[in-house]
Amino acid sequence: MTEVLSLQDVSKMIGTKRIIDQASFTMEEGQIVGLLGPNGAGKTTLIRMIVGLMKHNTGAISIMGHSLDQSFKQAIASVGAIVENPEFYNYMTGYENLQQYQRMAIKRGSTAELDALINQVHLENHIHQKVKTYSLGMRQRLGVAQALIHQPKLLVLDEPMNGLDPKGMREFREMIQQLRNQGVSVLVSSHQLSDIEQIADHLIIVQNGKITHQVAMSDLKESHNRLVIKTDNNTLAETLLKEQLHLDVALEDDGLSVVLASDVRKEIAAVIVSHQIGLLEMKLQHSSLEETFLAWTEEGGL
Repeated sequence: MTEVLSLQDVSKMIGTKRIIDQASFTMEEGQIVGLLGPNGAGKTTLIRMIVGLMKHNTGAISIMGHSLDQSFKQAIASVGAIVENPEFYNYMTGYENLQQYQRMAIKRGSTAELDALINQVHLENHIHQKVKTYSLGMRQRLGVAQALIHQPKLLVLDEPMNGLDPKGMREFREMIQQLRNQGVSVLVSSHQLSDIEQIADHLIIVQNGKITHQVAMSDLKESHNRLVIKTDNNTLAETLLKEQLHLDVALEDDGLSVVLASDVRKEIAAVIVSHQIGLLEMKLQHSSLEETFLAWTEEGGL
């Protein structure tokens, strides 16, 4: 796969304070990466350095093989971004804004391509209204269209789902997945953990300026399974599963909770039944991204 973005030991100092501490990660073509962390962790600083709005002190950033330091124009030509709030000419319509950005773009598309982009972000019913009449969600969609107008290989989005209603969030997820299918890589920072869980291939967790976790979403789902078991003798079942299968078992009010590193449900059932314990229920549950995130950051919230 083509490497679209690479950060190698990137650090940022403001005065004597280290805001970002030796951050390293890569993104491949068509990959969606969720950038998560508590407020003040350094997510926006990372994004601002990637899109060239802020200089890093040490390390290297490259986009499509071009160094951001040595070949800025070539590197940034492959990037589209929304950082914080997108800005527009409020006295113009959404369509006029996009036409203006299209005229300034390095890769100038056709009118048909512009119309297709407007449909892609679901603004076709409002595109000829003045932007000053737009809701926050509509401005976010127009911002995504603006970021995509020059057909970038890397799309960087900082809190893009702010102001979107549930329908808008679903449409946004569908749009991001469509971009993935077109080979666009997407780096998205968001507090909407449930939405990130549905679209991301990979997660990067930032805390206190350091990248503390990098994990594939598929691995995360496989490694954070919990088995809920109900029997007619939970106390005895707990003892047997600990002694015979060496499992991490907790006795709770409604039964047993077992943390699974691998699928040993058959072995669990065999131990319980062989000791004449009635097995009433066995249900596999996945930890949500929110639960995992809070366990990793230990901050109690975002």
